[in-house]
Amino acid sequence: MNLLQLIDWLERSPEFHSNVTHWEKIPAQPAEYSGFPEKLDCRLLDALQSRGIKKLYTHQTAAIDSILAGNHTVVVTPTASGKTLCYNLPVLDAVLENPENRALYLFPTKALSQDQVSELHDLVQILGVDIKTYTFDGDTPVSARRAIRLVGHIVVTNPDMLHQGVLPHHTKWVKLFENLKYVVIDEVHSYRGVFGSHLVNLIRRLKRICRFYGASPQFVGCSATIANPQELFQKLIEDKAVLIDNNGAPRSEKHFIFYNPPVVNPELGIRKSAVKEVRSIARHFLSSGVQTLIFARSRLRVEILLTYLQEAMKSLKKSSRLIRGYRGGYLPNQRREIETGLRNGSIQAVVSTNALELGIDIGQLSVAMMCGYPGTIASTWQQAGRAGRRSSLSVAILVATSAPLDQYIINHPEYFFESPPEMGVVDPNNLIILLSHLKCAAFELPFKDGEHFGTDSTDELLTYLEEHQVIHHAGDQYHWSSETYPAEEVSLRRAAPDNVVIIDTTQGERVIGEVDLFSAPMLVHDEAIYIHEGRKFHVDKLDWNRRKAYVQEKKTDYYTDAQMKTDIRVIDAFKQVPVSCGQKGHGEVSVTNLATLYKKIKFNTHENVGAGKIHLPEITMHTTAYWWELDDTVKDQLSMTEDNLGDALKAVANVLENVAPLWVMTDPKDLRTVPMLRSPFSSKPTVYIYEHTPGGVGYSQKLFGIHEDLIDAARDLIRSCTCTNGCPSCVGPVLEVGEKGKESALKLLEMGK
Repeated sequence: MNLLQLIDWLERSPEFHSNVTHWEKIPAQPAEYSGFPEKLDCRLLDALQSRGIKKLYTHQTAAIDSILAGNHTVVVTPTASGKTLCYNLPVLDAVLENPENRALYLFPTKALSQDQVSELHDLVQILGVDIKTYTFDGDTPVSARRAIRLVGHIVVTNPDMLHQGVLPHHTKWVKLFENLKYVVIDEVHSYRGVFGSHLVNLIRRLKRICRFYGASPQFVGCSATIANPQELFQKLIEDKAVLIDNNGAPRSEKHFIFYNPPVVNPELGIRKSAVKEVRSIARHFLSSGVQTLIFARSRLRVEILLTYLQEAMKSLKKSSRLIRGYRGGYLPNQRREIETGLRNGSIQAVVSTNALELGIDIGQLSVAMMCGYPGTIASTWQQAGRAGRRSSLSVAILVATSAPLDQYIINHPEYFFESPPEMGVVDPNNLIILLSHLKCAAFELPFKDGEHFGTDSTDELLTYLEEHQVIHHAGDQYHWSSETYPAEEVSLRRAAPDNVVIIDTTQGERVIGEVDLFSAPMLVHDEAIYIHEGRKFHVDKLDWNRRKAYVQEKKTDYYTDAQMKTDIRVIDAFKQVPVSCGQKGHGEVSVTNLATLYKKIKFNTHENVGAGKIHLPEITMHTTAYWWELDDTVKDQLSMTEDNLGDALKAVANVLENVAPLWVMTDPKDLRTVPMLRSPFSSKPTVYIYEHTPGGVGYSQKLFGIHEDLIDAARDLIRSCTCTNGCPSCVGPVLEVGEKGKESALKLLEMGK
């Protein structure tokens, strides 16, 4: 069967269609063209026409015109709409005009950098002009680095390499910084939360060094669709920017299907495994030879699905090598081989983490399947957009898990299809992040008295660093005086500098990973099972003082799940506003976590096969939180016992923790909830949602502003769940005391209307 016949068969299949909650048919859309910008060098126009490009899409022309006019510009269009040309053409034009001009490209991943350089090389080759384009990352040979620094016209790198390998050594990059005309930031939507907050400070450091060398680069950004692309980009570069979002690229017909696995236990609301349902559905496409990409949210799930589908191929009398996995941890050569195989058709299907979500060219795919909701509307559209880049017809299928967030999305398709994608949120003045980059900036160049680094409190922070003998003041400048190299101690992917290194002692000692300090008690406590790239390791010892976890590879049929006791204390209430039956607030909080015990959970059956105590010290973190405080009369108003109310608060906290990520572009693990029958702050029943990042990055303030939307979403999720008393897909485990869990939680949420 071809794809059209398969779609028709799925539509008529009662077994498949009975689990479909929504089937959206997105019609094809013709291209909208415009002419080439007059200011472009004629050699570029000849090169484009030799590649068969006779005219540009409307958004490409608009973007190039804006960039050539000297504006900071951000281009926001869907996947495969030709955003790359929007910045490649102005950059090449600048180098053709003046061979001394330079450009810096920033991509969030090394794989994306490699892919984009390949496309740029093709265009340069057709031009027949010596424009040197280089990738500069951790894989770049030392022998090539000097040439890149001296003669590279276009340097393609990632934020991590810019942070540790370029800016601290700017004296070796004088040619680049003296002549830097363009800085391109691709995949702008990925710079949010902690990563985005770090990037703002990285750009502050970059601009500061450029000023030192007499340059003032122009910034160009590209983004997938999010709610606030212009606002986010302007926050990243701290300057005004022109938004280009009039997509002129053609769109093929797409069928977007929401599929909810059947319920196998109605009372407990337990559904059939999403992994097994994906395997079953994918088999239809594989048997017909349709090229398919399957996304899974974790490395472990990727490996499980890969095993299942390779077995399915064998049963279809096809080679299991037609199915490949793709995720972090694979060697660069493996990833390139898989990308090439997808493009030339020698690989029929790939099971991937979100590593293939970004704009790597993987050719002509017909089907994109998602095993579980990717976490944000923006990411879901990105993954769905990987199919149908060039074909006339494509299918995207979202298969929900039993997680509350998945169940909300799958049962509220109107939210997904009618709402704008989430907002990207950053807080560059998070004290820990800001101070880290202030040290890096001081190492790079002395700070002058009164110099501004993104905040009015720069002088106070410099004085603080001087008091701690990190810098010293001489004349009218602050100079670096510490012996340490600050960039090495700062990771752009997390706020806290401390982390625990994981050392495999199976054969000698080798570092296999790291985990942030606040997550370590849950993941690498003594006797834990740590899973890395699908392999299982037993934690023999966590040396807390030296921040090292020693592990050995071990075959085991169970994993461990730790429990944490959390206390929260309000330090400063920034704002509190009355709401129905109480008030909402947000402010600074102190969170104390203590890992207490762990359970051994058997794979597949999820049976509890043992437990143990965890002996580690408490960890205290200062962060920000949003809270919903209820009147102390609520227990009497609802005729609940104290036990009932306590359980109802736990249920509401569980739901709110799972729906909150719908409203801010963040991973669910970045937000945590704490229900309290009597808050130490007010002695009233309160549900706190705090940011699992020291200092916070702005999520709590956003949640404070959308309190009513959160309450509505939580209520809708519980109502739409098919369980009887409560289940893991809504309020959590069934409440043991008094009333039914769903009823108790709904009563509280009704009061919050």
